Amino acid sequence: MSGPAPTLPTPSAEEVEDLLLSCRYGDLPDVRAFVEEYGAAAAAGARDDRGSTVLHMCAANGHADVLAYLLPLLPAELLTTPNNSRSLPLHWAALNRHLSILTLLVSDPRPGVDGAHMIALPNGAGMSALAVAEEEGWEEGASWLAGRVELGAAEEGEGGVREGVTQEGVEEEDVGGEAETKTGGKGEEMDVDVVVDGVGAGGAPRGK
Repeated sequence: MSGPAPTLPTPSAEEVEDLLLSCRYGDLPDVRAFVEEYGAAAAAGARDDRGSTVLHMCAANGHADVLAYLLPLLPAELLTTPNNSRSLPLHWAALNRHLSILTLLVSDPRPGVDGAHMIALPNGAGMSALAVAEEEGWEEGASWLAGRVELGAAEEGEGGVREGVTQEGVEEEDVGGEAETKTGGKGEEMDVDVVVDGVGAGGAPRGK
């Protein structure tokens, strides 16, 4: 007869901050190490001073490998958990033109995840992820999101409701240790890496 599962240690505030930075910069080994030591629940509960989650950090910076690792470990509700500015990870992915991130977030196959519903959720400025992509002039992303909304409507019209479904600005960019503020016109800040010639400071390409 096996005994009770061992109690995982609680990460310090500094360790939580380090996790968020690892997600921001795409440091998958450090993210794995945190989860292995403290558990997925600790990663799910991590927030920065703006209420942004590990998913926000991955989404803003286009780190699809980190996101793909974290998604199966974290509760599906985190996909639609907003930060203090009411933005979802999906809003940040749309603002920064990361198609690979949009695909991972919207196509999450778990029960309870409704991609079309997620796309329609407004941020604090009343804008959906589709509206953000359109305002940014990102035609590819806007077209992809619109297609997912249409697909969701068609599935519902055919009685194909998915099982279990119940339902802005940008932050600091680090340049050689200096912080630069980039705004998206909506007053929100998000932590993003600098992109040089289409490649992020962490080596991750921008979504195409």
